[in-house]
Amino acid sequence: MKSIIKTVKKEDKDYPKKLKKIIDPPPVLYYRGNLDIENQPVLAVVGTRCCSDYGKQATMEIVADLSRIGFVIISGMAHGIDTIAHQTALDNGAKTIAVLGTGIDKKSIYPRENVGLAEKIIEKGGAVISEFPPGTPGHKSNFPQRNRIISGLSLGTLVIEAKQRSGALITANHAFEQRKKVFALPGSIYSPNSRGCNYLIKKGAQLIEQAEDILKTLQLDLTISKKEIKPENRVEEMILNILKNKKAMHIDELIEKTELSSPEVSSTLTGLEMKKIIKNLGANIFTIIR
Repeated sequence: MKSIIKTVKKEDKDYPKKLKKIIDPPPVLYYRGNLDIENQPVLAVVGTRCCSDYGKQATMEIVADLSRIGFVIISGMAHGIDTIAHQTALDNGAKTIAVLGTGIDKKSIYPRENVGLAEKIIEKGGAVISEFPPGTPGHKSNFPQRNRIISGLSLGTLVIEAKQRSGALITANHAFEQRKKVFALPGSIYSPNSRGCNYLIKKGAQLIEQAEDILKTLQLDLTISKKEIKPENRVEEMILNILKNKKAMHIDELIEKTELSSPEVSSTLTGLEMKKIIKNLGANIFTIIR
């Protein structure tokens, strides 16, 4: 079913209340899908387009935990962390909102590879929104501008991997200005992807390692229930025990550590993926879905 483009003006009663309180709320929002998020906790999750396996894994674990307890996840549908955050929310039955720096019509959506993701977000009860009218292309200045909407709609903003000059830092700075909570995932001092997050922590952002840290800071009395993982055979048990200890790992390293044949490990990994117990982060690097 084709979703129509709707509008809501700042003076309308169904305009998002949190957004109305920021210094410069957009006079009008264009949206497709369901924009009603007033009665759910909302978190912005943003980060670099060129994310590491560490960033991918952290995003999936934290967003999955928050999604399962009813959080709405908001991001900008860019490549990298944004896309992973949206997709993880969908995979865990949560509502997710994409704030674009283009028009929300199919011809204008950027990046083009995420047109399908936009449709899934709408189909699963979320929304794709923009302050830019349909037909607006992706001007460079539009993306920093839209970031105030991402933070403005949320209780807080979580930054997972960001370089020193990053759109994610612009979103975090908007959150600071809006007196919203800012959370940052720490990283290696030698990693360019972590310099932005480490800078935010020095600036006053809350260092977080897991979803529970966010709940505690926001003073939300919600309990995260972890999925129970039960291997069905000896090979599954061997692989899962290794992944539990070292998080993400390449298939070649799994073969070496288990001392099993390549076909046996490969077929077992495929089976675990189908059962949604593990996930391929790309390039045959696997991690447990927490």
